[in-house]
Amino acid sequence: MKRFFILVVIATLCLGGTAVAEQSTLINFSELVADYPPDNPTEDQDTLLDFSDTAGSVFSEEEKQQMRTSLAIDNWEVVLTSSSRFVENQAKSLVKSATVRENADRYAGDTVMGVRVNFPQNDFNSWALVQPPFEIPAYADPTEVQDDGTLTVPEDQEGSGDKYVGAGVLKNVGTLKSISVTVHGLNFPHGFSVILQDETNEQKEVFMNYLDFNGWRTLEWENPNYVENVRNRELRELPLYPNLQPMRKLIGFRIYKDGSMSGGDFITYIKDVTLTYDLAVLDLQRDINNEQVWGILQERERARREAELRRLGNVQVQRYLEQQKMDNPEERQQEGGQQQGGGE
Repeated sequence: MKRFFILVVIATLCLGGTAVAEQSTLINFSELVADYPPDNPTEDQDTLLDFSDTAGSVFSEEEKQQMRTSLAIDNWEVVLTSSSRFVENQAKSLVKSATVRENADRYAGDTVMGVRVNFPQNDFNSWALVQPPFEIPAYADPTEVQDDGTLTVPEDQEGSGDKYVGAGVLKNVGTLKSISVTVHGLNFPHGFSVILQDETNEQKEVFMNYLDFNGWRTLEWENPNYVENVRNRELRELPLYPNLQPMRKLIGFRIYKDGSMSGGDFITYIKDVTLTYDLAVLDLQRDINNEQVWGILQERERARREAELRRLGNVQVQRYLEQQKMDNPEERQQEGGQQQGGGE
């Protein structure tokens, strides 16, 4: 089989010499819907992340069960640039899941990400970053939720590192050929960009276009340095595992408002992001699962992941505690009704 594949590659080079790129979905928000827990879904089960280990021993097991988050749409955040981060503007800038109407021409019935940004009315440049609730781990193993609520890694998934593949992460990504984003515009003259990060933790922001259109449109960026003809490429052989594990992951989206444009509320909707790229290595079946044996990639990422979990855990625990302090009208009404019932 391998020999046949090599012969096909040689024939392709001899006949045309044109490279064939791979195309994959980096993230599809229609798949990041809340489906857990079953009785009151607030999280996406496949991307669930448990940060209760950072909470300490003062919390009960029941409280720790609530200390989880995921990439469910409603968990994403909008962060304004510091010059625009007034309390009212930041409070009104948020993300919500939205459903496309059933009789729509495109994506009927699908769930998409709705973004609202409340820019200051002042005449100055501003931007807002739409980001996930945590930095998406590149090499986390898939997990399953057990009956007691704990997250475990299936034996056949240990060392795969594929938990977030297709949910913000793509593996074996070589040279990017293009990036496309499906966006619903409402005639706002604001700029839109995508921020990606590679395996060396280097971030690249790609400006896609302006959102001054009405309805769905696929914004596309073409890499001007992409070489189509294989004959014109520099051919190199590189060491494989663990040296060559290129990937891309989504850091977020940035929305730009020019100083000459009016501020106030801005609305848009995002459906998905797709990458077209060369494979870094031929995806042939390996005789040995190197990562399962050595675990080098997960070891490299562990320090970053644990630091991120501690940061995320501290923030989420503080939010949890703050929510417990807040006034709950429903709880007060229940207590009032019980007191009245007791008095009678």
